[in-house]
Amino acid sequence: MRKYIILLASALALSTGVSAIAQSAPTNGEVKKINEAAGKITLKHEPIKHLDMDSMTMVFRVKDPAMLKKVNVGDKVTFVADRVNGALTVMRIERSK
Repeated sequence: MRKYIILLASALALSTGVSAIAQSAPTNGEVKKINEAAGKITLKHEPIKHLDMDSMTMVFRVKDPAMLKKVNVGDKVTFVADRVNGALTVMRIERSK
């Protein structure tokens, strides 16, 4: 019985992780402002479907403040955002190629 419960829990965890990754598709945007002291970035972005957001310019928190050193104002970027404790947060960001 214990093996069955462990197998079921593992399958549930895996399926949840896969669906979260599938929902968090990268979004294109442009860096408008960086506030390193506050750990925030302002992005002009395309629609973010999994967050039900239209194109707009808005401020996001960043998961890791070190990410802000990788981009500059004016850079075209690709990023993944999600809600973390109710706050819109950039989970990953990189310059577009």
